[in-house]
Order: sequence, then C-alpha cells, then structure tokens
Amino acid sequence: MGLGLASGDRIYAIGDIHGRSDLLDRLHARIRAHAADEPPGRRVVVHLGDYVDRGPDSRGVIDRVMASLETGRFAGPLTGFDCVALLGNHDAMMRDFLSDPLEIGPGWMMNGAAATLASYGVEAPRRPDDAKALLQARLALLQALPPAHRRFLETLAPMHREGRFLFVHAGIRPGVALDRQAVEDLIWIREEFLHSTADHGAIVVHGHSIAPEPEFRPNRIGIDTGAYRSGRLTAVCLSDITVSVLQT
Repeated sequence: MGLGLASGDRIYAIGDIHGRSDLLDRLHARIRAHAADEPPGRRVVVHLGDYVDRGPDSRGVIDRVMASLETGRFAGPLTGFDCVALLGNHDAMMRDFLSDPLEIGPGWMMNGAAATLASYGVEAPRRPDDAKALLQARLALLQALPPAHRRFLETLAPMHREGRFLFVHAGIRPGVALDRQAVEDLIWIREEFLHSTADHGAIVVHGHSIAPEPEFRPNRIGIDTGAYRSGRLTAVCLSDITVSVLQT
C-alpha cells in the first residue's frame, strides 16, 4: 500500500533541535548528500519544532530555519528544498512570554529558558517566580530579539500534511478529527497519544517525547532523540515506498 507521495518525492522530517545549531548544520549536510543519491523529485524538509531552550544557540537555530522560510525554499546547503517549520511547545512558551511574562515566565524558566535568553545576551532571573526579574527579562528580550525572530515565532504552523503522513510537534488527541485538533494538544500531548493504537487516519510524525532511538509504530513515527544532551539529532526520510533514518 502506497503512502500517498508521488514517485521520486522525499520528505525529510527533523526532530527537536533545542538550540543545537551545530547539529542542525551537520544534519542539513547529511540530508543534502542523501537527496543527491536519490531519484529526482520534490524535496521537502519539515522541522518539527522546539528550536529553542536547553542547547547553547537558540538564536542561531532560529536564524537558520527562519532564513529558509523567507522564500519558502532553502538557500545554502539545501538549495531547492521546500521548507516547513512547525510550532513546538518550547517555541510557544518563548512567544507567549513576550506577551504574558508573569503567567508564562515561571514555567518557561524551569524548562530551559536561561539558555535561550543567554543566546540573545539576556540574563535569566535567578528565581523563576521573581516577578520583577521576569519583567526585566521580558523587556531585555524584546530589545534584543530581532523583529523577524518574533514574526517567526508568531507564524509557525501547528501541523503539516504530506500524503498519508501528518507532521506535528507532539502528537494528536486520539478520537478527534484531524481538522479539529486543538493546538495545545498538537504541541503538548504525550501519554494519551503515545500509548494509543488507534488508526488516526494518518501516520503521525512527531517529536516532543525523547527516546533513545526513533520509534516506528503502525500509527506514528517518533524522532526526538534528545539532541541537546545526546548529540544525536534525528531526521526521517519518507518516500512512497521507503522510510530511512539520518542522524548526526
């Protein structure tokens, strides 16, 4: 049974990057080399979100992914590829911190925000619940954040479809139609989705939940291998007849 992709098409999905621009550069190079050995056809790279936090260069990751979105096609190492960038829960926390630092700040600070702030030259609060320090950090980040980076965060898509594959950051809520999924579930859901054996109407390609190796199930493919701490950033290449894995 085919997977709904045209013959020769290759869709590359990249898992959670979390500030590891070094690994992203290496994986982009591997994707370029891999695609060069494949039959001609459409080439798409889908980044599954979580560009920021934990790793040392969130700003550099956003620069790299954002540059490809300005024209919808990659320049540099992946010239000729179509590009899609999806929203992750960490990206949403960074975006929402700019609007509501007192509500969003404590949770974001406990989830790796200090590394992101440092990449923009901003000092993180010493305590995640220090209201004054959160307000100061927000102001400093607003001043340091290039306007294009804020637009990037505000315009990330929650999902993308290619043939029988649905790309999201975290997963979907089982039993809910794909076109009625809540964004909060798409970027945050975990156990209900991971343990579901239901036919979702698509094979869901996702990150968010770290595993030592890519996970292949009849209804989902998980590719978050904890790059920020493992050094292994993972991509999966999908075609109408094959699935392959590329890693740093």
